[in-house]
Amino acid sequence: MKIAVIFGGLSTERDISIKSGISVFNALKDLNHKPLLVDPALGNEGFFHSLDEIADLPTLSSLDKNKYRIDKYLETIANPIFDEIEFAFIVLHGKYGEDGTIQTLFELKNIPYSGSNPKASSIGMDKNLSKIIFIASGIPTPRWITLRANELDNFEICEEIRDDFGKKMVIKPNDQGSTFGTTIVMDGNLDEIYLGLKKASEFSDIILVERYIEGKEITVGIVGEEPLPVIEIIPQSGFYDFEHKYTKGKTEYVCPAELPSDVSELVQDIAMQVFNTIGCNGFARVDFRLTEDFQPFVLEINTIPGFTDTSLVPKAAKAKGIEFPELCQKIVDEGLEYFKRKNSIK
Repeated sequence: MKIAVIFGGLSTERDISIKSGISVFNALKDLNHKPLLVDPALGNEGFFHSLDEIADLPTLSSLDKNKYRIDKYLETIANPIFDEIEFAFIVLHGKYGEDGTIQTLFELKNIPYSGSNPKASSIGMDKNLSKIIFIASGIPTPRWITLRANELDNFEICEEIRDDFGKKMVIKPNDQGSTFGTTIVMDGNLDEIYLGLKKASEFSDIILVERYIEGKEITVGIVGEEPLPVIEIIPQSGFYDFEHKYTKGKTEYVCPAELPSDVSELVQDIAMQVFNTIGCNGFARVDFRLTEDFQPFVLEINTIPGFTDTSLVPKAAKAKGIEFPELCQKIVDEGLEYFKRKNSIK
């Protein structure tokens, strides 16, 4: 098949997306497909047939945001090359990729693609909306409030937040991944709360303040209609931030997690409930905190999680005996089946 691997993009997760795209490109070649790397941030300049061609691909820090803008995405999808593309494998993390934007373009182009549809993608990216749906569906999630960036001029709001949440809380932007803009406050320091709010407001107009849940960090990947083995995430120090996610040796991963079997089954069941309630398709990853007495709390769902061959979903798939190329093929098959099913309903 002629498969476009959609990677890179304009979000804060551009550099991670590039790594995911390279891994998927190599896997699809091993499967005898005809993959094409496509970076929509570059418009008509963003089509690459080999890894040699992307040796000088601009990283996030070197990308000229004045030259490369969101309208380049339209230019990319309108390129005649897409008249021959049979499938789009999307590993475009973050804004414009994980929020339903690129999926909408492929819907309009009538090209089958990997992962969730525009609506589910948009909901999954919106942490506040996701949590509202979780509560309405009986899915446990930490208590939270939202603030707008224009509410932060009053320092007294920090005292109100501390009175409400106590000394420990998580502050994060509403629609970012890879913990960009996230602060964990452990001692109720008002300056730290204020700086955390300001930091989050640099990434989103809506800011979440969430109850901090003591316990383990765990995650459950999903491929098709099946949950993968539970992974426990153990950062070397501090919390599971960008540095610990993407620096080798900074985090230990235990897969399958060393949990009682009934607890593992419970969080897998909840992960599937989240997946189905949001309306996801293909693959995703659901992140949890698990208390000492094994009470799970859903933090969020990632509809396009990291996808290098050592990322969490591939790691869990491997623990189940599914190697990376086979995993990529499963996701292609799921996308084609969804496309067929959707078109049969029209």
